[in-house]
Amino acid sequence: MHQNCYKDDPYAKEFGITIDETPTSIDARVLPAPWLKYHDSGKQKEVLPQMGQWNMKDKVITVNAYISSSIANRMQFTYEAVLFFVSQKVINGSVINFWACINFSKTVTDSAAQSFCHQLVQMCQESGMDIKSDSVVPVYSARPDHVKKVLKQVCTATVNKLGGKELELLIAILPDNNGSLYGDLKQICETDLGLISQCCLTKYVLKISKQYLSNVSLKINVKMGGRNTVLLDALRWKVVASQDWPEVTKYAGLVSAQPHRQELIQDLYKTWQDPQRGKVNGGMIRGLLLSFEKATGKKPLRIIFYRDGVSDGQFYQVLLYELDAIRKACASLEPNYQPPVTFIVVQKRHHTRLFPSNHKKHRQKWRHLTWYCGVVDTKICDPVEFDFYLCSHAGIQGTSRPAHYHVLWDENNFTADEIQSLTNNLCYT
Repeated sequence: MHQNCYKDDPYAKEFGITIDETPTSIDARVLPAPWLKYHDSGKQKEVLPQMGQWNMKDKVITVNAYISSSIANRMQFTYEAVLFFVSQKVINGSVINFWACINFSKTVTDSAAQSFCHQLVQMCQESGMDIKSDSVVPVYSARPDHVKKVLKQVCTATVNKLGGKELELLIAILPDNNGSLYGDLKQICETDLGLISQCCLTKYVLKISKQYLSNVSLKINVKMGGRNTVLLDALRWKVVASQDWPEVTKYAGLVSAQPHRQELIQDLYKTWQDPQRGKVNGGMIRGLLLSFEKATGKKPLRIIFYRDGVSDGQFYQVLLYELDAIRKACASLEPNYQPPVTFIVVQKRHHTRLFPSNHKKHRQKWRHLTWYCGVVDTKICDPVEFDFYLCSHAGIQGTSRPAHYHVLWDENNFTADEIQSLTNNLCYT
């Protein structure tokens, strides 16, 4: 504010605008952090995050060997050596029997790639995963423009060597500036080959750190269907896409393309006429409901719908259209099936920033206070609507941007404390 000298700006003076150089002071609350559960064979079985962070030291991850779909590859948290998602059924080490490595980087030699893979596999084993020490085929080196060709070569070589068995995991070493290589590789692996992949940049391969290996091993674990940690206290509410009730930590993922600048999700519910079957019901909501019922044996009793990417001016247009789609999807399963729905819009594209008022006096103690589990629901929030700001995790670098939640519809009659605690706890799953 001092550097911009708004008080001396001629245009501001011309319009009679004055800007206070003192930030607005507001009251914030710090929500209690959820306890996290790790495997019983580790030295530390239960963990309470402190100041918005914790690490994997002396902990063994809890995993599941029976789920192999990669549904949790989009999130990356910033706290120390922690990236986590969870699945269901048993708590054991996930099994990876067949894996391979492709090196697309000119600056990484075959020996360096082999050394990196060896240390990564060792970290996976130490974390509780059951992964074979040796790759199915030797490290392949290839040019980035031959990505499709080399991927098929590796898959074919694996099938021929194993007598029909397919590759389970691919480790890809990419140049630091790889252009479209990352997107091309992911598209081919996920749409053409059905292969789970883990990409690693050259700078991390040449300068290996335990923290990086730990992060990557946990990402590999969840992609292979494992779960690293679960909430110790099971939540009381079922979430529509969660697959491992009561932990509420594994989710079914669906992707649907739609036109540019189209705010309304078109494929939440749809019907079409089939020449043989007649009227057919479908859509994303119906698919998630069926997935939930298949995994848990029952339909969800409540639906909590978190919606991203909606501007303020389109709140109620989106609410009316998408709430109606949810209703129709539920009715398509059973005529009288209408669970209560809570519809929440989450905004990240805003200019609100929150800072501890006394961070200089208590630098270490207060560094993450506002960010970690900090919630603001007064003064800067709407006086009529139900909205709040929540920053659920600590920020290691830069200024954290709190998520702005708008509860547009609530048939579950949550109190402010309940929906804020639920939302905060879900950020740890």
